[in-house]
Amino acid sequence: MTQTQIHRHTRLSIFMHWFNAGCWIFLLLTGLGLIQNDDLQPFTSWPTILRIVFGGGANLLLAHEIVGVTWAGGFFLYGIVRLKSDVLPFFREIFNVNIHRDFLWLVAKGIQMTLGYRALGVIAEKFGFSPVIPDQGFYNIGQKIFAVPAVFGGIVIVASGITMILSQIGMASTELVQWAILVHFITVGLVFAGLLIHVFMASIAAGEQPAFISMFTGSVPEDYARHHHKLWLDEVKKS
Repeated sequence: MTQTQIHRHTRLSIFMHWFNAGCWIFLLLTGLGLIQNDDLQPFTSWPTILRIVFGGGANLLLAHEIVGVTWAGGFFLYGIVRLKSDVLPFFREIFNVNIHRDFLWLVAKGIQMTLGYRALGVIAEKFGFSPVIPDQGFYNIGQKIFAVPAVFGGIVIVASGITMILSQIGMASTELVQWAILVHFITVGLVFAGLLIHVFMASIAAGEQPAFISMFTGSVPEDYARHHHKLWLDEVKKS
């Protein structure tokens, strides 16, 4: 029997998700290729390979900048066009935190994912808390913890990248550019670490595959929504 599907993502939000993923992959790979320093580059042949592919370091840098500006510009336009329908609701959701409920979710979900439901029951009984994983909204608290620094990290990445581009036409001081380079690479590294966890949770972790599939179909099974995002499902049912 086919499960009832609940609409979760619009076509535009799905496109922006994969647009973001594609840009990140390209920018990360070309960014690593721009680091031509044996002490910093774990794959010393990668910069050479990319310079051959792109026909030189200047072309590699230009490609990196073009995709970076396209990535930033795409989200800027998306933010303008879908400000009320998508962007503002997104920010309201990721900053909507119930400290008691969400802290218990982090504890219970962490135990369940690493040790299993049986161990969760034993530990919950021993320490006197409910083994029932608290209900969550459109995003769970784990997704919110990733979303907030990812958004602001993206803004920092764009700002530092623009600073480096402006330096090429003499519109940024040497000292400012040096700081921009440092901040750029550190922020990319931190956000990428979060992205790895995001990819694992969305596509590899047990029981999370419907969330990954929904980024193609736009919908999730009702049973999945009830188990993982019940507060959101209740709102959908009321509307």
